[in-house]
Amino acid sequence: MERRVHPIETESFAILRSRVDLGPMPPLSRAVAERVIHSSADLDYAADLVIDDAAVEKAARLLDEGAPVVTDVAMVAAGITARDCVCRISDPRAERLARTAGITRSAAAVRTAYSDVGPGAVWVVGCAPTALTEIVARQVEPALVIGLPVGFVGAAESKAELRASGLPQVSNVSEKGGSAVAAAALNALLYGPVPVPE
Repeated sequence: MERRVHPIETESFAILRSRVDLGPMPPLSRAVAERVIHSSADLDYAADLVIDDAAVEKAARLLDEGAPVVTDVAMVAAGITARDCVCRISDPRAERLARTAGITRSAAAVRTAYSDVGPGAVWVVGCAPTALTEIVARQVEPALVIGLPVGFVGAAESKAELRASGLPQVSNVSEKGGSAVAAAALNALLYGPVPVPE
């Protein structure tokens, strides 16, 4: 999807590229990494991200064809600027399921969303490690999982589970992550690389 790039954004990406060389990466994976770094001003993501190059290419095509986007929390959905998202964290069905099944509301929201969208969605997790664990355990047959939850309890472990699962994915190794970086990774698939004059 084409969009107009503001001069400040162009300058920001030029600065980013002057500080870290992501040139050897495939274009769409580079776009993901650059948008994550841009959204966080954290150059360490260049070494921390784990991107399935073929999976992001395929997911971008599927998004272009209308694949649904499911997010773990409303903050992630709010950061995805060009698509409506499915987010069931506030759905009364998820709240009831969390109580009756003894699971977190985030895990219940994954189950509820999957019953609504079925296989083939792009799942974007930026907050809740339990949502990411549930996606892996539920075998939701995703087009892609962007698993970038943040935190000291379960975040790194849930991302390790995702990487071990073999699902098509974008993740990172450390405890860092968050709604802004998860949304940025998805936006990269919708918009592609940011053009910066040489």
